[in-house]
Amino acid sequence: MELRRRPSKIQSRKPSQAPPKASDALPLPLYLTNAVFFTLFFSVAYYLLHRWRDKIRNSTPLHVVTFPEIAAIVSLIASFIYLLGFFGIDFVQSFIISPRASDDEEDDDLHVVVRDNACRPPPLVVPTLASEEDEEIIRSVVDGTIPSYSLESRLGDCKRGAAIRREALQRMTGRSIEGLPIEGFDYESILGQCCEMPVGYVQIPVGIAGPLLLDEFEYSVPMATTEGCLVASTNRGCKAIYMSGGATSVLLRDGMTRAPVVRFNSAKRASELKFFVEDPVNFDTLAVVFNRSSRFARLQGIQCAIAGKNVYMRFSCSTGDAMGMNMVSKGVQNALDYLQSDFPDMDIIGISGNFCSDKKPAAVNWIEGRGKSVVCEAVIKEEVVKKVLKTNVDALVELNMLKNLAGSAVAGALGGYNAHASNIVSAVFIATGQDPAQNIESSHCITMMEAVNNGKDLHISVTMPSIEVGTVGGGTQLASQSACLNLLGVKGANKESAGSNARLLATIVAGSVLAGELSLMSAIAAGQLVKSHMKYNRSSKDVTKVAS
Repeated sequence: MELRRRPSKIQSRKPSQAPPKASDALPLPLYLTNAVFFTLFFSVAYYLLHRWRDKIRNSTPLHVVTFPEIAAIVSLIASFIYLLGFFGIDFVQSFIISPRASDDEEDDDLHVVVRDNACRPPPLVVPTLASEEDEEIIRSVVDGTIPSYSLESRLGDCKRGAAIRREALQRMTGRSIEGLPIEGFDYESILGQCCEMPVGYVQIPVGIAGPLLLDEFEYSVPMATTEGCLVASTNRGCKAIYMSGGATSVLLRDGMTRAPVVRFNSAKRASELKFFVEDPVNFDTLAVVFNRSSRFARLQGIQCAIAGKNVYMRFSCSTGDAMGMNMVSKGVQNALDYLQSDFPDMDIIGISGNFCSDKKPAAVNWIEGRGKSVVCEAVIKEEVVKKVLKTNVDALVELNMLKNLAGSAVAGALGGYNAHASNIVSAVFIATGQDPAQNIESSHCITMMEAVNNGKDLHISVTMPSIEVGTVGGGTQLASQSACLNLLGVKGANKESAGSNARLLATIVAGSVLAGELSLMSAIAAGQLVKSHMKYNRSSKDVTKVAS
C-alpha cells in the first residue's frame, strides 16, 4: 500500500468514496462538534441522574416524566449515538471488514488491527488521507492556519496526525520522503515522552553478539548499528572471553548528577553558601528536602565549586532503575527552594550550570564519575589469543601501550584511552532505548592490557566511570527497545531491589566494551583491520548508478 498520498490523487477522489465521518452531523469544525456533543452528553446525564435521585427521595414513580426529562433523554441518546459513531467506527469496522481481501484489491480504507498478545503493540496501518476533512486539515497546515505541532491534540489520533503532517511536509518542501516508513509504529507511545511532530521512523538493524559470559551468567547482547564488522568483531571478543572462563565486573559507584549555578553580590557571600552546603548537619536537612522529589531519589553528596561570586553545586543521587536526569533535577529544585529561605539574596541563574556535566566531555565525569562507574576484566588464555584472536600477548600489550595510552595522550584525549568503546556503547544504547547523546560521557574508558601467568596469558580490563543507563522511562518503554531489554533480563524496574536492573545493564555495557576492545585491538595487531572492513563493511552496490 502506498504510504504517501499525492495531491492529485486526493483531489480526484469523489466525496462519496470518503469514509463515513460522524463530524458530518453538524456544519462545524471537528473540535467544536466534539465539544458540543461531549458537553451535551454529560450535562443531560447529570440532569437526569439529579432528577431521578429527587424522585426516589420523594417517592415519585420514575415512569412519570416531564417534558424537560423527555427532551433530556432524547438529547442523551442523540449525543451517545454521535460519540459512538465518531469514536467507535474504526473499532466496529475492524470486526465487520473481512480479513480475506486479496492482495490485489485496493485497501486504502481498510483498518484492520490485530493484537498478537498483550505485551506486543498492534501493527498499525496508515490512516487514509483521502477524506475531504483530512484534505482541509492538510491545506490548513501548509498555509500555517493550523500549527503542525498541534495535530495530535486537535485530532485525538496520533497515527492520523503523523500521516497528515507527513503529507503536509511533502507539499511544503516539494520533496518526497517515501522511503521513510510510517506503518507499524505505535505513535501513541511516544506522545509527550520521546518525540514531537513525528512523520515516520528510521530503521536500524539490530545484531546479536554473544553469548557474553559475565559474572558467571550468559548474555546475548543486542547492538543496533549500521557499521559493518562491529557486531561480528564484538562477537569474536565474546567468544574469546567465553573460552577463557568469562569476565568479571565491579560496580564502583552509582549516582546521577545535576549542578545548578547561583550568583551572589560578592565572592564572600558565595563562599558562605559553599560552607553551609558542605556542613554535615546542613547536608542531612538538605537530603530530607531533596529526597521528597521521588521515592527512589536519595541524595549522596554535594560538591561545590566557586568562580568569583558564582557557586556551582554538583548534586549526586541514586535514582533506582531510571537513568535519573528528571529525578535529580526535581530534587535539586526542592533543595534550591529550601536554600532560598536562608539565602534570600541568592540569584538562581540556571538549574544546570554544566558542572554536572551532561552530554559533554568533561574531566569531572572522568574523575568523579556520573551514572554507573564500572570496572570489567578478564584473563584471556594464550591459546585463545593465538587461535581465536590470531595474534600474541606481547603484540597486544605493546599495541595497547602505544595506541590507547601514549597515542591518546599525544592527542590530548579526555577519557578516550581506548580503541572504540563509543562504538559498542552507542550500539547497545540505541538498541535498549537509552539517550544516544549520553554516549559522550558514557564512552569514557581506559583499556589496560598486561601479560600475566609468566607472560603467557593476557589480562585485559576496561574502566568506565560514567555509564548513564536506565531500564525505565524514555525510550526504554518502546516496543523494540523493551524487547531488547527483555532479552538481557533487565526490562523495567526491579521490584525486589530498586536499581538492580539498571546496574546490571551498566555492567553488560562494560562487558560488551571489553569484548569489542579485545577483538579490535587483536585485528589491528594482526594486520586484519583493513582486510575485514573491505570484506564486511563495503557495499556491493554500483555507486556509479545514481537513482533518480
